[in-house]
Amino acid sequence: MPVPKKKKSKSKSRSNRAGAWKLGAPARSLCQRCGNARLPHTVCPSCGFYRDRVVINVE
Repeated sequence: MPVPKKKKSKSKSRSNRAGAWKLGAPARSLCQRCGNARLPHTVCPSCGFYRDRVVINVE
């Protein structure tokens, strides 16, 4: 089984681990009723619909 010849320094291991902490852009989907962008599985903030029914009244 392969074994590393030298110990990895703290800065090397921490910088390698830091790549996993990046956040990506949140997923977006289009509202089927009004066509505006919204987060998936949430109520549309512009028209108030979720899955073809009114959830909140938007004026």
